[in-house]
Amino acid sequence: MWDSEIARRYDAWFRTPPGAFALSREIRLLEHMTAGWPRRGQRLLEIGCGTGIFLDVLHGAGFDVDGLDASPAMLEAARQRMGDKADLHVGDAGHLPFDDNAFDFCVLLTVLEFCPDPGLVLREAARVARKALLVGYLNRFSCYGLAMRFFPGHARGPLREAKWFTPCCMGRLLRTSLGRRPCRTRSVLPGPKSTWREAAPWRQINGPILSLPVGAFCATTVSLADAPVMTPLPAFKAKACVG
Repeated sequence: MWDSEIARRYDAWFRTPPGAFALSREIRLLEHMTAGWPRRGQRLLEIGCGTGIFLDVLHGAGFDVDGLDASPAMLEAARQRMGDKADLHVGDAGHLPFDDNAFDFCVLLTVLEFCPDPGLVLREAARVARKALLVGYLNRFSCYGLAMRFFPGHARGPLREAKWFTPCCMGRLLRTSLGRRPCRTRSVLPGPKSTWREAAPWRQINGPILSLPVGAFCATTVSLADAPVMTPLPAFKAKACVG
């Protein structure tokens, strides 16, 4: 299913007006959700990296990135985009070819929708990551998700085969797969696809990062440590020690 034509169409979608708008909001959400993660010398694996769009964003944010995908065609597109900025691997998300704790972080963006056993994929991600996971998923109960459900003719390409999650289902899947761990969820794009545009008032409606999981795209961070992973803040106003 994920051949070179799908890879070309995938990238082309993000160059359309609604696709570019959606991408900018998804990138903003990704940056927001990983803002507290340390960067320098931190290894990050994107599972299901596709053509490398988000892998490039994560590299630009300061992570040392690896990407894995089951599709050689998708990885070839990612290789053309990333050059030597990332190590890319062909592999199965349910059987990752890495040692335990090989990475600091794992990111899965719109991947579980296409996996026959999402729980297995989450457990594998938690096995190879030491600190935290970020899971991005399509929200079945969003305006966009409901439109795809009631008007299935609007779904194009692989989206026809996707399993859309509700926030409750995703929360339950995370708990049953990983146990009860500190989590945080945010979302973007609450309006239908026809409103994904820069013109007012749609930009104001679809622009904010929402604390409620009502947007078309949701993201959840899962801490694998005893406490949420955060970058220590410098003591800007610390006084010098006097001997």
